[in-house]
Amino acid sequence: MRKNIKLAAAATATAALALGLTACGTSSDPASAKDSTGAAAESKPLVVAASPTPHADILNFVKDNLAAKAGLKLEVKEFTDYVLPNTATQAGQVGANYFQHKPYLDDFNKKNGTDIVPVVNVHLEPLGLYSKKLKSLKDIKAGQTVAVPNDTTNEGRALQLLAANGLIKLKDGVGTSATLADITDKKGLEFKELEAATVPRALSDVDAAVINGNYALEADLKPAEDALALEKAEGNPYANFLAVKRGNENDPRVLKLATLLNSPEVKKFIEDKYDGSVIPAFGKPAA
Repeated sequence: MRKNIKLAAAATATAALALGLTACGTSSDPASAKDSTGAAAESKPLVVAASPTPHADILNFVKDNLAAKAGLKLEVKEFTDYVLPNTATQAGQVGANYFQHKPYLDDFNKKNGTDIVPVVNVHLEPLGLYSKKLKSLKDIKAGQTVAVPNDTTNEGRALQLLAANGLIKLKDGVGTSATLADITDKKGLEFKELEAATVPRALSDVDAAVINGNYALEADLKPAEDALALEKAEGNPYANFLAVKRGNENDPRVLKLATLLNSPEVKKFIEDKYDGSVIPAFGKPAA
């Protein structure tokens, strides 16, 4: 989910978002959604920032089918990058977000001085290696180019996928923090680092590409069918979760949404809609 995003640009975009939310009179930060007695104003909507697919799809299922019965007013705001959902949550412009996994959040908090915490795991999107030119892993040869996400955690995750399938060798012990500098044997491959969201659009320009599950789905790829290689689900640390600014974990609206996101109805929705390309991964996030 390494991003080469200018801080100034991100700040400008965040400011624009803030103005937009203010103009609409939206208040979703639990800290600002309190009445005079200090009780959370549960009658106000909880606004959640989310990637379009599958995160917003899952949230909209909850909104349309489960939220009213639970007494929850839910609004879903879609974002197509991996920065603004967290900066908006930190600034109180939205009450929560749902788009990321723990390694990404840890790295983001460290680099940006934010204080965002996970609430509940929801699903896993297996990272996959795709190609429009090659039919199988054995067709990948020296001299070919592979695109990988350029943000810290997803690049390391992508390189681990390539190493697990024998396409490269990495230094011992680098784990998910691996970078191109940690490759000890490229086996003749060339690498192109791109922002995660743009990797699917570059698929025709490279021989193969490692693509995040949500962006693969948005590009009409079917990870369970189209990937040349796919992450294993068992023991995978990359479950995507609902997250909030620290201190807002016990907002009643957040707790209601967390319960609904781990419900049997959502489990069935994920399994039926995504057919193994997105996998339910309910429960408490990793420490």
